[in-house]
Amino acid sequence: MAQKSDGMNYAPQGKPRPVVKPGEFVFAAAFLEHGHIYGQCNGLSEAGGLLKWVYDPDPAKVTAFRKAYPTVTVARSFDEILADPDVHLVAAAAVPCDRGPIGLKVMAAGKDYFTDKTPFTTLDQLAAARTAVAATGRKYMVYFSERLHVECAMHAGDLVQAGAIGRVVQVLGLGPHRLSKPSRPAWFWERAKYGGILCDIGSHQFEQFLHYSGATDATVVNAAVGNFANPDHPEFEDFGEASLVGDNGTSNYIRVDWFTPDGLRTWGDGRTVILGTKGYIELRKYVDVGRDAAGDNLVLVDGKGEQFINVAGKVGFRFFGELILDCLNRTEKAMTQAHAFKAAELCLKAQAAARVIAPRA
Repeated sequence: MAQKSDGMNYAPQGKPRPVVKPGEFVFAAAFLEHGHIYGQCNGLSEAGGLLKWVYDPDPAKVTAFRKAYPTVTVARSFDEILADPDVHLVAAAAVPCDRGPIGLKVMAAGKDYFTDKTPFTTLDQLAAARTAVAATGRKYMVYFSERLHVECAMHAGDLVQAGAIGRVVQVLGLGPHRLSKPSRPAWFWERAKYGGILCDIGSHQFEQFLHYSGATDATVVNAAVGNFANPDHPEFEDFGEASLVGDNGTSNYIRVDWFTPDGLRTWGDGRTVILGTKGYIELRKYVDVGRDAAGDNLVLVDGKGEQFINVAGKVGFRFFGELILDCLNRTEKAMTQAHAFKAAELCLKAQAAARVIAPRA
């Protein structure tokens, strides 16, 4: 399923690195609206998780899913999954506006929840999830794939933590995507269902800012959105940008868009630049344009010199194993709940604050 030309169905695969014994951690997949569900399930399976169930109201989606995971059992209803005491976690990639309400049902059933980004489309949904987490003690985790399922992005975090570039000053995030217009479902174009571009694909960038900068909160200084090239879908936004300042003084600028040209070999030339007081890191996540189709490229410039490092196959995707162990041990090594919710809060606040700089109509 790792289709580099198609971001919606891009599902990285890594090496099996089980952290549990067979059958020790059981999970289910449900609501297969976005192809990211394959990446979520790949990561959990490679870490030793047992995929027991799948559910979706669309039989065609279930049939396609079973081709990738032939041993999975098809649930007759979502409630059948929720009623199974063996299931530790439910992974889902529903229509964005439905992700929050589904998470409430999962946590109320005593299970942890692992949703595709963006985790919410309204601040009310976020507030309800915060309340439910406090009441149930369950996890509401989010698949921020542009860091968690990208080896150079994970390695960059390790370098920053080790002090390789000193104190972080700014994080610059660029998240271009290919539109693949004919293949998009109806909900993709409806503002209330996808949440807006800063809420949707912008969520990746805000999460990375918090992670690399060490900020635990931030203020939205500026935000803007526009529909430059899709007048046939007046509720759609094909461009977004935002500037933030973290509570530790770090700054952030992000740009997200749906303008990846067909000539690029991958679905988007995702880039991140982390500026520190003693150097900087640049991530060329999915391609090194004009030179090499390989992704997972990291540039490190410091007082000792310049390094161009390809880390593909060398770092792995440890988040999934850490998440499994967090669920079993009730720890927070993979990602804290506060971090996941704060990233969601920032994308919602940026979306709400955004000026329209090109008409949606």
